[in-house]
Amino acid sequence: MLRKAYVPGAAALLAALLLGGCTGGSSSDGRADNANPGGSDATTAAAQPGRYRTLPEACRAVGHNTLDSLLPGIKQIMDVDQRDKAYEGQATLTYDTDRKVGCRWKVESSDATDHLSIDFERVVSYDNTVSDDSQAQSVFAAKRAAAHLPEPTATENSASTTESRTASGAGSASPSGSGSTPPSSPSPSASSASSPSPDSSSSASGDAASADLQPRLLSDLGDEALLDDALGGSGSTAQQRTVTVAFRTSNVIVTIVYEEQPATVGVVPDSKEMQDKARKLAARLADSLGG
Repeated sequence: MLRKAYVPGAAALLAALLLGGCTGGSSSDGRADNANPGGSDATTAAAQPGRYRTLPEACRAVGHNTLDSLLPGIKQIMDVDQRDKAYEGQATLTYDTDRKVGCRWKVESSDATDHLSIDFERVVSYDNTVSDDSQAQSVFAAKRAAAHLPEPTATENSASTTESRTASGAGSASPSGSGSTPPSSPSPSASSASSPSPDSSSSASGDAASADLQPRLLSDLGDEALLDDALGGSGSTAQQRTVTVAFRTSNVIVTIVYEEQPATVGVVPDSKEMQDKARKLAARLADSLGG
């Protein structure tokens, strides 16, 4: 009886075909069926870094003329060495000068004691999906929330409403030549009621001035900015005014704190003067940063 020949090569080929049929093949575009297009192989674009990589020297950021304006007592220092030291200021102790620097000045005069401090903070995001600018926005938002700025007053809206009502009332009155009967003149009491007294006029002017000087957001400084104004001390102590201006330019946040305490009890530092000086300094610092 003849036996069929056993061919090892054919058996191996048959096993390979059977094995290939049990496993998944490649897709028509050359990608394996189990490939995940959204997996770790996909590259994620990193968020953009901030504009600033370094910070200025804080104690050299304010010129002598500006210090003369904010710290009047500095020119009263007779000793030249002491005056030069006062101009130099004192650097703020920080452990990472690439991220935060600052400087402090304190000068006493016959009228008041003035303090000035400036701080530069460079915000860096360590999250590849969050840009430095976005992180700086979050930091500034927290600073704005901590300031507890009041809501804007409706002084201007009230003035517009008053003018509108006045114009409307004038239009409803009959012209002097429109009828045979001349219009009756108002009584003295009515005239006095309609005409504001000097006291009420000055009071309204004072309210408008205080509204302009209240803590608020600033729209003409950096990418965003705020101003705070606080008056402390009363009674037997001199009242100290503290004006704070903070602004953000890209990923750098600058904070200016300007304080004045009069030498005489009962004297109140002028809010408008201090705010103007602090805002001018802030504008100079923003220009020096290129923001």
